[in-house]
Amino acid sequence: MAPNIWLKLENLQPSGSFKSRGIGNMMFRAASSSSSSSSPRRFYCSSGGNAGLACITAANALNLPATIVVPTSTAPIMVTKLRDLGAEVHQVGASWAEADAHLRDVVMASDPDGVYVPPFDHPDIWTGAATLIDELVVQMDVPVHGIVCSVGGGGLLNGVMHGIEATPWPAGQKPSVLAVETEGAASLNECVKTGNHATLDAITSIATSLGARKVSEKTYEWLQSEILHCITVKDWEAAMSCVRFADDARFVVEVSCGATIAPAYFAGSDGENRLRKAFEKPGLPWDEHNVVLVVCGGSSVSLDVLDKYRNEYGHLAAAATATTKKTTNGVNGVAAKAAVNGV
Repeated sequence: MAPNIWLKLENLQPSGSFKSRGIGNMMFRAASSSSSSSSPRRFYCSSGGNAGLACITAANALNLPATIVVPTSTAPIMVTKLRDLGAEVHQVGASWAEADAHLRDVVMASDPDGVYVPPFDHPDIWTGAATLIDELVVQMDVPVHGIVCSVGGGGLLNGVMHGIEATPWPAGQKPSVLAVETEGAASLNECVKTGNHATLDAITSIATSLGARKVSEKTYEWLQSEILHCITVKDWEAAMSCVRFADDARFVVEVSCGATIAPAYFAGSDGENRLRKAFEKPGLPWDEHNVVLVVCGGSSVSLDVLDKYRNEYGHLAAAATATTKKTTNGVNGVAAKAAVNGV
């Protein structure tokens, strides 16, 4: 028995990930609010990669230049994509935090008119991400019982939570949220464990796009919400979820997105169904629940990378217990609409 799995295909956004929603919104507002005499000359973004792609994609649409600073852990394929789109790219620091400090303290020091574009920590970014919920309300003609999304710095989660709280749901139909991180990049779960707004010592996960050592203050505040649940998955679960998702849904997404998909494929370490534990409503058969996976996308991936995952982690996946029927069995209206509309 399994729930209906719906896919919100953020991998079809212009930059290849959900980042286009928030970062595009912030940059458009910054450009629109500037007078002709004080219009921004250049946008500056620090990123593990996907925020940078969203930045240069939006900058190109606005006909303005962009400089992106990424850490040394960012994959060469991502750096190449940024440069191919016309970004000026600097690769500095072992983590996003170090890249961000270099951007602000060194690169932007000589450009007082430049606009800083954070990868996740800005209200306009969260407002942009919240439009995802507005679309779900319009696109789905059935109740949404649960929404699953991955967490790095928290921009997507902030938007999802804001969108849910701003929506007038029918009584008893407000969806719950399952926030997923990979072990080794679990800054939100560290907050849960310590009870503090914690900072990780280092990022050790292969999901470098989730590599924020500390979530935003707003994300930390959302931990007080009764509808929010947090879990971690192993790197191999996220990686093999990308492989299986490519086989099942014919979409290629990076491992940070695989974290979102993993609870639909693999049970927790205790053997429990992670989706059921987070979302099951008393009195409603489990196979009548509707769960939305936010397929956040990401461009740090290729067929060669998926082959590597299959060779390295395939034996672990083969031994694991699946928690639901194959994802494609739950793909229906919202996925088709997303594919057509590019939302």
